[in-house]
Order: sequence, then structure tokens, then C-alpha cells
Amino acid sequence: MPKLKTHRGAAKRFSVTATGKVKRSRAYASHILTKKTTKRKRNLRKSALIDKTNQKTIKKLVPYLGSVT
Repeated sequence: MPKLKTHRGAAKRFSVTATGKVKRSRAYASHILTKKTTKRKRNLRKSALIDKTNQKTIKKLVPYLGSVT
């Protein structure tokens, strides 16, 4: 069976934690920041985990990312 190609856009956006969960960055933090509160902008800097309903899709896009189940 041939090797699977990695979706490079997805590979740049997701990483795996030590426990095998998929980590992502938050959206809405790049522009139009003047109307957002400091607290909101600070929370947007933090990373988040993807929902378990999306894990199958991410595994297909990035097959060699890690132990994504």
C-alpha cells in the first residue's frame, strides 16, 4: 500500500499533546483587535483541544500526526 499524503495546511495547524489529544489554536485573534476586550484577546492566545467529533477527520488529513483515535 502506498504512503498517504499529509494535508500540509492541517499539519501546520494541529499538534499532538503528550496524552495523544489534538491541540489547535483559537480563531479571531489576527485583526480587528481594537473592539475586543483585553481579557478576550488574552484568552485567544491560549491553545485549545479539538472536539472528539472532529478527530476522525483530522486523522485522515494528517495520518502521521501521532496517536489520534
